[in-house]
Amino acid sequence: MKKYTPILLALLVFTAIHSQTINITSFASGFSSPLEVHNAGDDRLFVIEQGGVIKILNSDGTTNATPFLNISSIVNSGGERGLLGLAFHPDYANNGYFYVHYSDLSGDTQISRFSVDPGNPDLADAGSELEILNVNQPQGNHNGGSIVFGTDGYLYIALGDGGGGGDTDNNAQNLTLLIGKLLRIDIDNPDGGNNYGIPPDNPFVGDPSGRDEIWAYGLRNPYRISIDDENNNIWIGDVGQNAVEEVNRVSQTEAGVNYGWRCYEGSDPFNLTNCPDPSELTFPVAEYPWNAGGSVIGGYVYHGSIYADLQDVYIFADLDGMIGTVDSSLNFINHGNYPGTWVGFGEDINEELYIVSITGTIFKIEGDVLGNEDFTEAQLSITPNPASQSITLESQNHPINSLQVYNILGSQVISVNGLN
Repeated sequence: MKKYTPILLALLVFTAIHSQTINITSFASGFSSPLEVHNAGDDRLFVIEQGGVIKILNSDGTTNATPFLNISSIVNSGGERGLLGLAFHPDYANNGYFYVHYSDLSGDTQISRFSVDPGNPDLADAGSELEILNVNQPQGNHNGGSIVFGTDGYLYIALGDGGGGGDTDNNAQNLTLLIGKLLRIDIDNPDGGNNYGIPPDNPFVGDPSGRDEIWAYGLRNPYRISIDDENNNIWIGDVGQNAVEEVNRVSQTEAGVNYGWRCYEGSDPFNLTNCPDPSELTFPVAEYPWNAGGSVIGGYVYHGSIYADLQDVYIFADLDGMIGTVDSSLNFINHGNYPGTWVGFGEDINEELYIVSITGTIFKIEGDVLGNEDFTEAQLSITPNPASQSITLESQNHPINSLQVYNILGSQVISVNGLN
C-alpha cells in the first residue's frame, strides 16, 4: 500500500499585492459649477465652468481675476447643458487654437474653435469663434461633453444618445445619426464645405448606411473620455440607465466599435430588439451597480512622477462621491466615497491629476509617495489532502501579482509571477 506524506497539510503562501492609495487634497476653490481642468502645455490650468466661463488657475492655487474666456451669453446652461468640454490644439503654442463643446441657446451641441488673444496669453479672443459642428439634441440630457485630441491629431467628440430614458428611438445604434456616438474629425484639413474634414480611415467613409464622422457607437451618455497617449487607449465612462455604470477601454486604432447601448446596459441585457450578436459588441472592462443619485465620471490614466503606486492606473469617479481605479490588468477597486460631488478630472503639464467637484473645489489626487508594495502572509489549508488536481487561491481585497508556495519542509514548490 502506498503511503502519502501530507506535505500539503499546511502551505505558507506569500502574495505580493500592489495596492493603490487614493487621497485628495484641496487645491483651489471658489469656482461656479466647474466641470473640467486642462493644461495648454505650461504651468497654468484652465477650469471650465458650466455657465460658459473658462478661468486660469495658477500653479500656486490662485485664480486670475479676469476669465480667459466668457461666452455665457451664447451658452444654454443648466441641468446637463452648458459649457461642457475644452481641448487645446496640439500645436496651440504656435497657432493659439482651442476648441469648446457647449450647448447653444437652442439646446443643441455646438463644437467651435476660438483663438487666444495674440497680445495676451491669459486672454482669449471672444470674437474669434469659428463654428465647426452643430448637432441636434432632442432633449436636454445625455449631451456627453468631452472633446479630446488623439495621438493621431484628430479631434474626438463624445455625444450621448439624445436624452430621455431607455433610448426609445434607438439613437445610439442608428448610424445615420451623430448622437450616441464617438466622432472623429480632422480640424486641420476642412473639406466638403465644412469647417472640418473626415479622416480617410473612419469606419463608415463611403458607406451610405453610416455617417462619415462616426468612429464608434452604442453609447448612452459618455460623460468624460480620455486618451492614454502612452498606451494608445481610449477610456470612456458611460453613464448607465438604472442598473449598471460602466468603464470602457479600447485601443485608439480600433474603428467601428459598438459599445452596445441600448441592447446592453454594461454587460446586462437591456433591450435586445433588433440587436447584433453579442460577439459584435465591445463590453466594459469594469462595471459596478448603479446607485441612486450616482453617475460614472470618466477619468485619466496616471503617468505622473510622484506616486509610484498609481502608475498606469486609470482613476475615475462617480457623481455620488466614489473614486475607483482600474489597473493595467483590468482589476477594479472601489476606494469608497470621498467628500465631493465629482463631475470631471484634469491633468497638469507634469501629468499629475486633479478631480473636480461641481460644488466649486478642485482637488489634487495623491497616492503613496514611496510606492510601497503591501505584502500579506496567509496560512491556508488544502482540501482534499493530498491534492492531486488543483486548488484555488483568492484575495478578497487586492489583485495578486505573484505567488510563491512552500511545503512544510521549507522547499518552494510553486513560483508564479505576472499574475496581475
